[in-house]
Amino acid sequence: MSNPAAPFKRLAIIGIGLIGSSIARAAREHGQAGMIVTADQSPQHREQALQLGVVDEAYADPAAAVRGADLVIICVPLGAYAGVAEEMAPGLSPGCIVSDVGSSKQSVIRDVAPHLPAGVQFIPGHPVAGTEHSGPASGFASLFAGRWCILTPAEGSDATALAKLSAFWSSFGSKVEVMDARHHDLVLAITSHVPHLIAYNIVGTADDLQMVTQSEVIKYSAGGFRDFTRIAASDPTMWRDVFLNNKEAVLDMLQRFTEDLTALQRAIRWDDGDTLFKLFSRTRAIRRAIIDAGQETNAPDFGRAEKK
Repeated sequence: MSNPAAPFKRLAIIGIGLIGSSIARAAREHGQAGMIVTADQSPQHREQALQLGVVDEAYADPAAAVRGADLVIICVPLGAYAGVAEEMAPGLSPGCIVSDVGSSKQSVIRDVAPHLPAGVQFIPGHPVAGTEHSGPASGFASLFAGRWCILTPAEGSDATALAKLSAFWSSFGSKVEVMDARHHDLVLAITSHVPHLIAYNIVGTADDLQMVTQSEVIKYSAGGFRDFTRIAASDPTMWRDVFLNNKEAVLDMLQRFTEDLTALQRAIRWDDGDTLFKLFSRTRAIRRAIIDAGQETNAPDFGRAEKK
């Protein structure tokens, strides 16, 4: 399915799960790559991606996949970045842009940059999008439409390469933001990482409670618990690596959250309804602002319908 007019002649996606396959589908749909290839350690994922037509070629060896590529996007769990970067380095050509989709950027720079040969343009990235599903069949081209993609280039990065990568994500309907890597990690700690940690914890607590049977938890999950279970269903390997690789920012935000939670406990204990009402009013306004910003809808599916 070659497209000689595409901005990138060969796009190599390392890891063909939900995000990787969605990038491949979007790149195909929007004419961004002449050829799309992948490297994945799973034979089943490679075969499935080929059968679905998501990629043109699939390899077990990252170096083979990136050979001749002018854009490489790493889409594996954060804990695998260093190994993947070392494996693919011999196949990289000067001028190639290397990016990624990880939600921790300082660790990505630490693990990837030392392995890249001279002349390769490294621009870390993070499309702030996803679902609780995984695997090549879970991807869909519209996943990134209307969502943010944050790029965190190092100081002195090539401006032309940054512009090309920004245009790549913009073609999917993404809103591109350039940000310092450390600031990114702090922002994502509170907007994504800590909420996931809270969700994992509260679902685990409910499962541990002996006074509430599993059937009751499932039966009455039409309330807030249902949304927690959606978040807590996310890929365990990916999220384990997120917390271990963004630990400083996550721990800072958890400390602040713990202090605020203690204040809430105090308000409940002392029947301080004013404090509770003011907090709930403020947070309700934030929800409305998120909807107004187009990052969610007030539809019954909570804006999470994945395929139309």
